[in-house]
Parts: sequence; structure tokens; C-alpha cells
Amino acid sequence: MHVKDVLCVSRFITSRTICPLNSLERSGGESTKLLNSYMSSTPFETQKRFFHKYFMIIFEIVRLCKILRVSENLFPPLYKKINTKQFVCVCVSSMYELRTPMLAVMDVSMLKTILVKECFSLFPNRRNLRLNGDLYDIVSLSEDDNWRRIRNILTPAFTTGRIKEMFEIMKQHSRKLTDSLRPKAHNEEVINVKDFLGAYSLDAMASCAYSIDTDTIKDPSHPFINHAKKLLRISIPLFLIQGFFPFLLPLLEISGFSLFPKSCVAYFKSVLEKVRAERRGGSHQTQMDFLQLMMNSQQEKQNKGLSDHEIMSQAIIFVAAGFDTSGTTLAFLAYNLAKNPEVMRRLQEEIDTTFPSKAPVQYEGLVNMEYLDSVVSESLRLYPPIARIERVAKATVEINGITVPKDMIVTVPVYALHRDPDLWPDPEEFKPDRFSKENKQSINPYAYLPFGIGPRNCIGMRFALVMVKLALVEVLQNYSFSICKETEIPLEMDPTGLLGPLRPIKLKLVARSIASANVDN
Repeated sequence: MHVKDVLCVSRFITSRTICPLNSLERSGGESTKLLNSYMSSTPFETQKRFFHKYFMIIFEIVRLCKILRVSENLFPPLYKKINTKQFVCVCVSSMYELRTPMLAVMDVSMLKTILVKECFSLFPNRRNLRLNGDLYDIVSLSEDDNWRRIRNILTPAFTTGRIKEMFEIMKQHSRKLTDSLRPKAHNEEVINVKDFLGAYSLDAMASCAYSIDTDTIKDPSHPFINHAKKLLRISIPLFLIQGFFPFLLPLLEISGFSLFPKSCVAYFKSVLEKVRAERRGGSHQTQMDFLQLMMNSQQEKQNKGLSDHEIMSQAIIFVAAGFDTSGTTLAFLAYNLAKNPEVMRRLQEEIDTTFPSKAPVQYEGLVNMEYLDSVVSESLRLYPPIARIERVAKATVEINGITVPKDMIVTVPVYALHRDPDLWPDPEEFKPDRFSKENKQSINPYAYLPFGIGPRNCIGMRFALVMVKLALVEVLQNYSFSICKETEIPLEMDPTGLLGPLRPIKLKLVARSIASANVDN
């Protein structure tokens, strides 16, 4: 038995409950009553029983591994093996993350209640691990009225009009991306796709957010990209300490411990302080980027604007999180297209029809490309940027017969939800036609959550989609992706940070026959 096998099953249990069939066959909904009884335990009682349940969970994991003969490459499609005579999967589960009791929900009707209908009244806030250092007031961790204030101030930065203005900035960096790939295709080199696509994402984010040119495509060792890569890699030892010993949290906070690397936060703060100092002189105030819109909020008398610290925090997380998620999404797209060349050819046909003779990409044409949208949506289904969503119950509530106690963390395992065979036929297959105009209407909106849903969904969703689609179209105008002997199939996911591959995705580029006409009219 390998440690990897145990982690594999443990990770699966956090997504789908594995219950003995005889417990589900009891009459009168007894299994629901048992779950309610378990979930209604007081925190004190829960902690008293922790060690007993901890060792019981480990025992069950080991026993299950032996029964199923789990192999190292079994995850993620483990649920295919679970539907045996001994076990069955259900869509609501109680579980522990270290010492923290949680409720995992994949039932779409419950998700509608939690994420939308009762979002403001009962589930307004995300989970907060508290050890956030200087990023304690980012919008994703802000709560209640403070979150509403920050969200309302940031929302105008992502309107259609603003995105159209930023589109021209994005195009400058997409051209640099295609140019940087040309010698690689000519020499038939194997490339780490994230190195190029991630650099494009970061350069575009930095220009749209701060109006600075990092040009990490040409300078991959630039400190900006090095710190951006590390910022969301939280400290695993510190995460385990706060999980196993929550009583130490106040001491850890006072001592200045942070899940986010302090050196990375300090670097971005120094960059932003320099940019803000230049703008206070007045010469740069016409730059209507993300940073300037936040600075302007401080001059509005009718609404309480953002403080200097809040501006700093939102500016840092916008670039770091946007770079990581967008760059990884593009890398997964390249991987899926390389594995499915017939899909890539069909997409290139749509691109060539929309922008004949490799004409410059225009905003309206880009957002109206139906098959492009289907391809991106299907890739996001297989590899969502965030593997799970979390909400905290503000009060005890009963949903579909399940009692959720006050302060209970409700987690939505998005990665598992997107691969549920009851919701998605052939869930492991890359089939963009699931999201065609004809089929999209039949998809339950609560079964597809790459950006979340409801009031607390991803604020930069439309911005990110435009940036991703632009890069994909311009690259496919000039090149095709292909797998090679260095391409890992299937991918193994990195258990730390945001969803991404454990090892770099490596592909080959093949230049298309017609020379690029990547010049603006």
C-alpha cells in the first residue's frame, strides 16, 4: 500500500460519500436521520470524538484501498470503481478536514439554495483560515457588509465597456505571445506550454491592472512572474498546524504567521507603492486601469471608498489569482486540443471563417464564436480553475431534509461535480458539443461551476474568458498543438494550491501553412 494510494482515496472521500449499502437501505429515511444527528453535534462534542473518528477514518481508507486494490493512477475516475455491491456514492456527505467538520454537497437542488437563494441570508461568506497576513481584506475573504461594499466598488471595472477598452491592451500581449512561439515551432521544439501562456496571462493582467509592461514573455526570470507563481502556494506545514491545533490561531496571528509568502506580498506592495506615487503627481490619472478605478473610489462622497490598504490587497490578488487561473486554463486547453486533433481542426475552421486570411481578431467576432465558447467551456468542465467552493452557514438551517448547523463549512467539490456520470454522460471524455447552442439549454446551471454561481461568483469571469479566448484564437491562427513522447497522459493533479498539473504540460507546436497576418488595420 503506497501513501499515494491512501491520499487518493482520502481526496475522493472529500468529494463523494462512500457508505455501506445496508445503511442506505434502512426504511423511513433513517440514513438522513443519522446524518442529521451527526451534523448537529456541538463543536465541543465533535472535538472530544476527534481522535476516535480520525483513526476510524484512516482505518476505513486502508480497508477500502485493500478492497478496491487502488492503483497509483486511479484518481480522478475513482467513482467508476466505487459502484460495487459493497459501496454506493451519494451526493451529500459529512466529513473532516483535519479537525474541522464539513458538509460536502453535490446535490444540485441544495446548491441552488446555498449559493443563490439563501446566499445573503444564510450563506453569505466564504471560509476564512485567518492566517492571511497583509491580504486579510481581499474581496474573496471579506464578509457581510464589508464584502458588499468592496464588491460594489470593484464591479464597474468588469463591465462590457471596460473589457472592450482593455481588449486592445490584451492584443498587444497576444501578438508578443505568437511571435515568441515562432522559433519554437520552426525548430520543432517541445515546450512547457504554461511558460508561454502563463507569461502572456501575467503580462496582460499587469497591463490591465497597473498599466505597467512586465514583458515576462521575453524575460521569464523577471521577479514579477517569480513572485506571482509563489504567492498562492500556501504553506502546507502552517495549514496543517492551524487545522490540527486551532487553539493556536490567535497566537499564530499575533506572531505574524501567514499562509501567503511574506516576501511575495512585500514585493507586490513595493511595485504598487511606486506606481501610486507616480500617479499622485497627476500625469498618469487618465489611465483608467483597475488600480486607478479603485483610487478614484476614494474621491466619491456618496459611497465609502476603499482604504489604501484595501486597494493594495485587491490589486495584488487580482493579478496573482488571475495569472494563475488564466494561465493554467490556457495550458489545459492546449492539452485537450492536442489530445483531440479533430476538435482543434474544427475550431481552426471556425477561426478561419470568422477572421479570414488570419485577419486581426476583433472583440465582437471573438465573443460571438459559438464553437470556441463550447471548447473553452468543456475544458473548464474537465479542469475548473478552483477545485472546490466553500460557504459558511450563518445560522442553523434545514435544506432538503438535511440540517446544517450554524458555522458549519459547506464545501462544493467542483472537480468531482463536473465529472459526475449522473450529470455528465462519459464525464472523462472531452466533448465540446455538450455546450453547443442546442445542448446548452439542457445543462443544469448548478452542475457547472467553473467560476462559481450567485452573488459571490468570480468577479473577473468575463474578463478572464475574453483574455483566454483571444490568446487561443491568435495561437491557433498560426500554429497547431500536438502531443509528443514528453506529454503526460493522463495528467496527475498537484494537491497543493489551485487546480493544476503536478508536472508541466509539454507539447509540440506545428506552424500552419499560411503566413500570419497579425497586423492591426
